[in-house]
Amino acid sequence: MDTEKREAPRVDILGKLSGEVSVLAPIVIHDISRTGAQVECAFPLILGSGHELRLFLGDDPVVVKARVVHCQITDLGHELVRYVAGLEFIDLPPHASAAIDAYIERVRRQRGSTPGAPPSSSP
Repeated sequence: MDTEKREAPRVDILGKLSGEVSVLAPIVIHDISRTGAQVECAFPLILGSGHELRLFLGDDPVVVKARVVHCQITDLGHELVRYVAGLEFIDLPPHASAAIDAYIERVRRQRGSTPGAPPSSSP
């Protein structure tokens, strides 16, 4: 009696076969523009690596692709390490660009600043 329940048979790897996995993990976004963002996370991001980010800018999340341009340790605790990374958005679709622009404009209006002016540093 055959106990194999898989649709396709698997083959054992006798040597070495490498791979990668994408894991959804929370990040804190410190600042954002149409071209990129600075984020904080609990793991290092590899320089030049590409990632997909889900940004919660309003009612609907926007998924954007980004490339890591820098990453460094920002906080080193007893059992906690925090990293800050600069990300450059790549291949930004028009709807994502429009959503980011609208979000930035909402934040500026709430803070009472004018377009083109640097954001205020109030919390």
